Amino acid sequence: MPAAGLWALVLATLPTLVSSVPLVHWAPSRRDGFSLPFIKRSPLSTLSSDQDLSKVTSGSVGLGDRDDVFYTVSVTVGDTTTALNIDTGSSDLWIITPDCHTKECDVSNAPRYDELCSDDSQPSGVAVDMRYGDSTTGSYARGKIGRNTVTLAGLTVPDQAFAAVDDTDNYAITNGAAGVLGLGFPAQSFIQVAAVQAQDRAAFDVDALVSQTDEVGPLIPRLALSGAIAEPLFAITLQRDTIDVSGKGQLTVGKLPDGVDESSITWVPVRRYAPADGGLPPPSFAPDEVYPMRWEVEIDAVYLDGEELPQSTQSADGIPNPSLSALIDTGNSLIRGPPDVVNSLHSKVSPAFAADPTAPPRLPCSAAHTLAFKIGGKTFPVDPRDFVAPAAPGGGGGGGASACVADTVVGTDAPRAGALYSWNLGDPFLKSTLVAFYYGNLTHPSVDPPRVGFASLVPPDAAERLRDAVARAGDGDPRELRPYSQGTQSPEYTGPS
Repeated sequence: MPAAGLWALVLATLPTLVSSVPLVHWAPSRRDGFSLPFIKRSPLSTLSSDQDLSKVTSGSVGLGDRDDVFYTVSVTVGDTTTALNIDTGSSDLWIITPDCHTKECDVSNAPRYDELCSDDSQPSGVAVDMRYGDSTTGSYARGKIGRNTVTLAGLTVPDQAFAAVDDTDNYAITNGAAGVLGLGFPAQSFIQVAAVQAQDRAAFDVDALVSQTDEVGPLIPRLALSGAIAEPLFAITLQRDTIDVSGKGQLTVGKLPDGVDESSITWVPVRRYAPADGGLPPPSFAPDEVYPMRWEVEIDAVYLDGEELPQSTQSADGIPNPSLSALIDTGNSLIRGPPDVVNSLHSKVSPAFAADPTAPPRLPCSAAHTLAFKIGGKTFPVDPRDFVAPAAPGGGGGGGASACVADTVVGTDAPRAGALYSWNLGDPFLKSTLVAFYYGNLTHPSVDPPRVGFASLVPPDAAERLRDAVARAGDGDPRELRPYSQGTQSPEYTGPS
């Protein structure tokens, strides 16, 4: 992964693009907001003809989650209705085509996009290379930019730019999805950057990039800028099914979820990136603006069982050490942090790991530990049921239902330009917390700054519920302690490489 962020990369290398993506203005119909539930299903497969696709396209059902590490919603691109992985860590919409023959694509049964030559599709000929992940989980998705009508929960967006991908190794494809629905900011959109570059091959135009978000930007920002939704926000809750069956997962767009009052939410500002940090240079019409890159917030401290964990001694990569922050990322199935802090955490909860740091951090499933993050002056715990996972099918290793492993927390890269965060809070955190993502003013963020809101969903008796789930699993209850597999993770997004 390079030290330079997306904007240092763009401004240093201006590739020659042989064709352009047409810009289209549209007048949307307005909705106050909508919600898509994540319905637990078996491993996702091809949408069969006997399924009620009207419910899928209208948004009355979602396409669910797999093993509590992979969450998808139904999206229709042109005439293709399929499942896309929701990812707050990236910004682009892409879908595989029949021309993708990587080993990941070869195992996918999800419906593919096969309309680049149709009358409704607008292929551009512009290639895009999207990069995901840290140095150990990096992946890519490559293809051509197209435009077509996109429908999400019954709301239709014409001429949406997306990538028809014919080459990828992204884990999303191996877990029932046909691609990714990125929910991040325009500044991290590979597709928007490539589309705008295609308009002016002589120089990159930052003014055009910012001002044309309503035409070539990511799906949800376009909805927000167009006035198609009441508020420029979305909210996510994720259910759990592997250890105890509980929670209700859904994606809500344009409003807070029904029954949630804004006063119950702790709001904190999104970190904005100056050009020196690897951020977007300001446009001429807003020379003093500093733009957000991703859904990243500062954190005050990290705790394990009420005790503050030590600050990392890891140095940032090529930059002064930034303030402590975290990326909020549904595309990451784990919690990732500084390796030295993660090792300290594992040593505290696992005697086996403390004795041998090369061993898995095994511990009794009934040992309830609480990892918590202090954000905006308030502590947000990870439910003990989301901190551990069954070590193997049936408990594994002869341990029955008693053997678990704390491998939902792993190490990651040091902060660097364009990626200043130390922690990546993925699905285990999001199953324990309702998170609201507010874009604010996308062209002039100082007028209405972006922010992220948090509300804990962890019940006071979470530890007892974990022990009860373990006891029921020991009695053979099939609802409890389903095995967790790290192999199903969807790599986090940390910028281009």
